[in-house]
Amino acid sequence: MTENNDQGHGPKARRRCFVVGGVILLLPLLLFIVFLILVLTVFKPKAPQTQLLSATLEGISPRISFPVVNIQLNITLNLTILVKNPNHASFKHGPGKSYLLYRGDQVGEADLYPGLIPSKGTETLLSRLTIQVDEMATDTSAIISDVLAGQIVMETSARIPGRVTFLKILKKHAVAASHCRFTIDIPSMKIQSQECKSKTKF
Repeated sequence: MTENNDQGHGPKARRRCFVVGGVILLLPLLLFIVFLILVLTVFKPKAPQTQLLSATLEGISPRISFPVVNIQLNITLNLTILVKNPNHASFKHGPGKSYLLYRGDQVGEADLYPGLIPSKGTETLLSRLTIQVDEMATDTSAIISDVLAGQIVMETSARIPGRVTFLKILKKHAVAASHCRFTIDIPSMKIQSQECKSKTKF
């Protein structure tokens, strides 16, 4: 009986204990390495992308009276902005802002409501801006020139701050931004052409 007990605590048993102990010690390290690889590859934060889907106009045709120059041009600009979340995690964004620019000057502003975009999902944001012609430029001659030429070039800038959350543990702040330049055809009051760019800052 004593010999059997001694054999049970012999070199093979000790070797087995070392192997089991080594596996137990290496398992957390292997899990950490796998988790780190996933964070740096699959779960690496990617830039949420913004895109101007459409821009439609509501308003009246401009009227110019002489000899005292008086321009009447009330325009409501309806923007549809698509936000794409390419991450394997949700993108929760807070209140954002959409700005309207004319010749570099801000002439309109609208709020973008907060929301949650699921993993690999999209969300459509609506922005409605109403502008008055007297806000469009300090130089009235610039507006007159554009109106008479039949085209007005404007720009929109949207900024959407948010947070990308992975596995409800890792959180990464991000700000999705887009900038679009488009041309309004005065006779038809429609968007004639547009060019958009988007970027994200982490």
